[in-house]
Amino acid sequence: MCAAYLQGGLVKLHDFPGAVAEMAHAGLAPAPLFAALVILLELGASALILTGRWRWLGAVALSGFTLLATLLALRFWELPPGQERFMAANAFFEHLGLAGGFLLVAWLDLTERQPTEQYATEPRQP
Repeated sequence: MCAAYLQGGLVKLHDFPGAVAEMAHAGLAPAPLFAALVILLELGASALILTGRWRWLGAVALSGFTLLATLLALRFWELPPGQERFMAANAFFEHLGLAGGFLLVAWLDLTERQPTEQYATEPRQP
């Protein structure tokens, strides 16, 4: 799940002017600040997920980022009917699924760390 974010963060890091241009194209200002924040988020949150340290936080961060970026960049409803709209709509809903997947990762991480009531009250077997 993190592959696209690792790749995106590394590409932006190695082509920072391109990352700044991408932020400016999306209407985000100041573009250099947003480019740096996106790089930090994509790489940092991916690292949290992959290392298991605060995995839930990394997953929630990438879910929120994906949702916001999707709403900003894939506004298929504004496009005229045709192939471009069809492709944008498919990408939009794929990204919604990815955001949901990250929420599932966060939920599983949090629930696995906390014992349920059933297990907390049962005595341990020798």
